[in-house]
Amino acid sequence: MFEEMAKTPAKWLSGTGRDAMVVLSTRVRLARNIAGCQFPEAADSDNRRRIVNYFDSCYTRSEMLSQGAYYKASDIDELDKDFLIERHLTSPDFLNGEPSKALFVDSEEQVSIMINEEDHLRIQALSSGLDLQSSYDLAMKYENEISRYLEFDYDQDFGYLTACPTNAGTGMRASVLIHLPGLVLTREIDKIISHIKRSGLVVRGFYGEGSDVLGNLFQISNQNTLGITETEILNQIERITQEIIDNEASARQRLIDEAADMIEDKIWRAYGILKYARVLSSEEVMNLLSAVRLGHAMKIINFLDVTLINNILLLSQPAHLQKYYGHKMDQNRRDFVRAQMVREKLRTEKEE
Repeated sequence: MFEEMAKTPAKWLSGTGRDAMVVLSTRVRLARNIAGCQFPEAADSDNRRRIVNYFDSCYTRSEMLSQGAYYKASDIDELDKDFLIERHLTSPDFLNGEPSKALFVDSEEQVSIMINEEDHLRIQALSSGLDLQSSYDLAMKYENEISRYLEFDYDQDFGYLTACPTNAGTGMRASVLIHLPGLVLTREIDKIISHIKRSGLVVRGFYGEGSDVLGNLFQISNQNTLGITETEILNQIERITQEIIDNEASARQRLIDEAADMIEDKIWRAYGILKYARVLSSEEVMNLLSAVRLGHAMKIINFLDVTLINNILLLSQPAHLQKYYGHKMDQNRRDFVRAQMVREKLRTEKEE
């Protein structure tokens, strides 16, 4: 279903935007429920189908929504589900189990709307680099459009009502996907994570809640949604992210000052493995690309384009690799084809 999408770089990984060499992307997600309807977990199949039908009506009546693509869960197979998770368009648990679910993706692939996840609607907007305000504005643009046709469950005291109380109030989670190899290599990352948590934020892995940290990529998001405004949430994450960027810059400078030869060797070894290896796992590629990305930022490897690095990162994921080449593969075959794909992508770059 998504073969053509797999051949197009994700816009949120374009390498543009503020501090894009450290902050890969920004996401804002809004949880909304339809007034008078049970939350998905408490609703029976008929009521969950009714929620999908409500969004069907929005989709057919709204000119804005009609510009995007709309998928029913029953039409999405297991490989496509994994592909959407890797693309950061759905949460890992969204398309599991109950079939009365649907997904909207806008034409620019910057907005996705999950219907009948934990809440009736999960509206998320993705931007490249550190761009919280643009992500928020884009998410609200779609929220405002949908509110023309549906009434959201809202309480004067508690704000937007959600299935999980931790999302009530603004119903908003904002996050950044940030690359922190300097802090990992200088062993300062635990101290930084403790500081982030004390600030009321949450640190997760590459795919969000419940996922592992891969390639020194961390997802940082707000924990509080009640008793705080959207602007305050955005400002808090902006401030903490800037502190982390500054700390990462200091860590990278320390690596240059104290261990320049070792770091340069690590970076060139990673590039050499990527360029010549015949078998590569997706986790290995992510860790090697982390070193190459660091080398690019430190101007050690200055001939690679960050968009290419980001594209390889996404294409190396198991479902993307299979969609890109148009057929399913077992793990051993994927590891071989993945190395071939990486070599082909790097072959076009002229070393200086």
